[in-house]
Amino acid sequence: MYLKNHIKLKYFKDKSFKSLSKKFDRIFSEIKLDIKNDKKTLNVLDNNLKFNFKIQELNRFKKFKTIVLVGMGGSILGSEAIYNFFQSKIKKKIYFLNDLNEIKLTNLKKKNLSEILFIIVSKSGNTLETLSNTFALNILKKNAKNIIFISEKKDNYLFSLSQKLNLFYIEHKNTIGGRYSVLSEVGLIPAFLMGVDIFKLRSKTLECLKGKNKIFLKNSSIKLAKLINAKKFNNLIFLNYVPELQNFLFWCQQLVAESLGKKNKGILPMVSTAPKDHHSLLQLYLDGPKNKIFNIFSFEKKSKEKINIKKSNGINIFFNKKKLSTVKLAQKQALIKALKRNNIPFREFKIKAINEIVLGKLFSIFITETIIIGKLLNINPFDQPAVEQVKVDTKQLLS
Repeated sequence: MYLKNHIKLKYFKDKSFKSLSKKFDRIFSEIKLDIKNDKKTLNVLDNNLKFNFKIQELNRFKKFKTIVLVGMGGSILGSEAIYNFFQSKIKKKIYFLNDLNEIKLTNLKKKNLSEILFIIVSKSGNTLETLSNTFALNILKKNAKNIIFISEKKDNYLFSLSQKLNLFYIEHKNTIGGRYSVLSEVGLIPAFLMGVDIFKLRSKTLECLKGKNKIFLKNSSIKLAKLINAKKFNNLIFLNYVPELQNFLFWCQQLVAESLGKKNKGILPMVSTAPKDHHSLLQLYLDGPKNKIFNIFSFEKKSKEKINIKKSNGINIFFNKKKLSTVKLAQKQALIKALKRNNIPFREFKIKAINEIVLGKLFSIFITETIIIGKLLNINPFDQPAVEQVKVDTKQLLS
């Protein structure tokens, strides 16, 4: 994986960079200890993480050719990212119930539900939308043998239902918050049943803490924390040239927004699709307010598809005989040239393959960086108090 930081030091007018560098070193030392501590969120990156499930127990569910995942936020976004990344290789049909969408529900209920595996995920076990979809499907008694519940093991609706109805239940570690849980049971169980090698997915998670990756992490997290704190740059654009990464970036969107948007601080993460958005948003990006930072994602693999215009058509066009990947690369390079010309800060992420190791590294880099930025900004990257208050207000309105 190629990582490149193009956020220049000229954006920093004070001398606090050195003090933040020392603070980063302290935070980084804490993080390495937290990874080994099974009572900390970052334990999710540990190569020796203890799973709350056994592969042998899951083998009986591999026969299902259709899987429906029910969850919200971090309980499902990671699984959507994994599916999107490996979609061309996954042979099963996967559906996601990640909102209150009656059309989706109606269409699902028309299918033979006895032939579908349902994976219901909620850390709290009480998530309103997850429970609403589960009860609306009316599957708990009729389809008890093809349901997996994942929640904390405490007094909550999902755990209580699993005990009363004798449903297959897996404990969600209470130390790992939803948006950080993709490399735990929450993401690994759906991934395994999709046919993804979950051991490879986790095998290189700690590489983000070593060598060039550590240098990138230190440089980027300090600069991003400074820019966010200055409140001059309040938009973080994930500009994506890789279709397989689209849902990964929606996972990133939640991670950044929910972890860093506190105490009147934060940055608005937005997912933008390229080259499509060259023809809708690019004008604003380059010539609008200079309040944006860009993360640019690309995969420079040569495509099979080629533009072939026959001479007999009487057309002489400048991109004839070029592969689609060559066209896309030229568009990305032209964009980077424009960003540099306009002094707009950006970072590059270039992946070299579509495989489990690459995706596992991406998850771990963004998890670690987000936590570090939160600590540099003196905010708690693990809670979401505003979200919890809206849940309380919603419950009062429905009671």
